Amino acid sequence: MLLNTLLLALRSIRRNLMRSFLTILGIVIGVSAVITMVTLGNGATMAVQNQISGLGTNLLQVRPGQRMGPGSGGAPAFKDTDADAIAQQIGGILAVAPEGRTGATVVAGGRNWTTSVIGSTNAWLQTGNWTVRSGREFTDDELRAGAAVCMIGATVQRELFGSADAVGQQLRVKAFSCEVKGVLGSKGQGAFGNDQDDVVLVPLKTLQRRVTGSTRVQTLLVSMQDGSDPERVKASLTELLRERRKLAQADENNFNVLDTKQLADTLSGTTKVMTMLLGAVAAVSLLVGGIGIMNIMLVSVTERTREIGLRLAIGALEREVLLQFLIEAVVLAALGGLIGIVLATGASMLLANVMKVPYVFNLGVNLMSFVFSAGIGVLFGYFPARRAARMDPIDALRHE
Repeated sequence: MLLNTLLLALRSIRRNLMRSFLTILGIVIGVSAVITMVTLGNGATMAVQNQISGLGTNLLQVRPGQRMGPGSGGAPAFKDTDADAIAQQIGGILAVAPEGRTGATVVAGGRNWTTSVIGSTNAWLQTGNWTVRSGREFTDDELRAGAAVCMIGATVQRELFGSADAVGQQLRVKAFSCEVKGVLGSKGQGAFGNDQDDVVLVPLKTLQRRVTGSTRVQTLLVSMQDGSDPERVKASLTELLRERRKLAQADENNFNVLDTKQLADTLSGTTKVMTMLLGAVAAVSLLVGGIGIMNIMLVSVTERTREIGLRLAIGALEREVLLQFLIEAVVLAALGGLIGIVLATGASMLLANVMKVPYVFNLGVNLMSFVFSAGIGVLFGYFPARRAARMDPIDALRHE
């Protein structure tokens, strides 16, 4: 009986293809919107996580001042010996890199480019998950002597040297020239929209003596070992730095510690909430589509009054008529859901490529959207189906 009822529903839908398509258009748009919004939201969340993980593995960023952001509020800068003390006295540390940074125009082969010049040690590469694509790292002698050597990012390589090999070439940074010893592997856009590859790395002493003329260390990058307790490490780090900066017990910290994992979790949580909000807004169109199905089904019941009366007169049961119209509504809604899933998949792939975020297929969201669309058919198709099933056969046969 169920198969026959399904065939009757499909035959009725096929008789009015254009009207059936217009009926399910609201469902198609609703399902497409929900899946596309959720998929792009998941892709954005993954992009944020990937970009922040690109800052470093289990990374703590320590800066002077009582708040994050530019300026240290008059707090004293760090010293490179602070990095040595952290590496030697705190357990669970993988690498510690002191970092000084300034902006400068660099020149090579008649080309110039304004970039970030960073002074640090080889540990900077480890804390930031950097690789050396060609060339080599700094030697211990170069780091101790503050030699005129540098490593460059992929963007600086492209802008100054094009496709030529930059290793061994001379690069002028402000008033001094340095020899390019290595080219860093590309990391792309950072979590805050910055180009991570737009960088020139020199030994810390080189930056202090030849570029800034200052011994200031603006940041300490602390990479923790896998499995270490971040809270314990941060507590030990805070205690050590308070002692080295001679802070009394009643004094507030004149430095701050940023855990990039916590930052990633916070931003990911924000994007997930926004994704849920956009998905909920898009789901409203599913309800609009359901109202459209109910409206058309009521029209269909009116048009087929004589057919319903004839079926009831020759012995069809009320539940059979109810089931026929209910299945017709569910098939319409489910068909709209399938078309919406196909459209949403194509739209999500296209928009993910345009927005430069990963395409993340979520089977659960697709299945839930399909089931929800079928449920819309049941919800909004029941009233027209019940109206058809409760018709008086005599009155229905008299209907013109």
